[in-house]
Amino acid sequence: MHNTLKQTLLASALTVLAFSSTQSFADDLVVRVGTEPSFAPFEFMDEKTKTLTGFDIDLINAIAEASGFKTEISTMPFDGLIPAILTDSLDVGISAFTITDERRKRVAFSAPYIDAGLGIVIRSALKNEIKGANDLQGRKLCGQIGTSGALYSEKVKDAQVTQFNSASETYLELRKGGCDAIVNDRPVHAYYMATAKPDDVILLDGYISAESYGIVMNKNNTELQELVNRGFDKIKADGTYQQIYNKWFKDNK
Repeated sequence: MHNTLKQTLLASALTVLAFSSTQSFADDLVVRVGTEPSFAPFEFMDEKTKTLTGFDIDLINAIAEASGFKTEISTMPFDGLIPAILTDSLDVGISAFTITDERRKRVAFSAPYIDAGLGIVIRSALKNEIKGANDLQGRKLCGQIGTSGALYSEKVKDAQVTQFNSASETYLELRKGGCDAIVNDRPVHAYYMATAKPDDVILLDGYISAESYGIVMNKNNTELQELVNRGFDKIKADGTYQQIYNKWFKDNK
């Protein structure tokens, strides 16, 4: 009984020490966060306030508050985020990153924080010709560089794919007639349709793939991974996550 008590006390002391060490690490930590600011509603520049906003921005700031660290958020092209993390120029990437096996080979992901999938926006004039993914063959497609939508488009048989730095550029090109359709994350399409209210393009029903998003970190930074995942668990448990979700998606599903 005495030995069991000693073992229990020792285990408790080690747990407290580990938590204290991690908490101390968090208290002094400023996490350098990178994002690509043209992927509404996940991350974008508010036209009125000229400030960075979006679901992902609210999410990482809520996680930081829950785990006790601070964020320093900067913007860059989407295809530069993972290289910046690999070279330690950034600590975290949050920019609607789809969790894929290929990316897992290079970086660590947080627990999935939202389920999404790819959708298709077309020019209204083509509504009788393009009704789903099978009708994209041989078409002119627009995509955003580095996204899962662009990767999907590249695999469409005989498609002519033009890639752009931002989602907003793809919509402009579509409306000018430069392409027939855009494959991108359906929540992004839905938000664009709800806010821009274009009358010359159509969002097709349904998803053409299922995927989840995760926060990207360097595989070697296990302390940060622990902090991010622990903060995410906290905001899910206390209702903060649901509040953020409802703010951005309640009316734009």
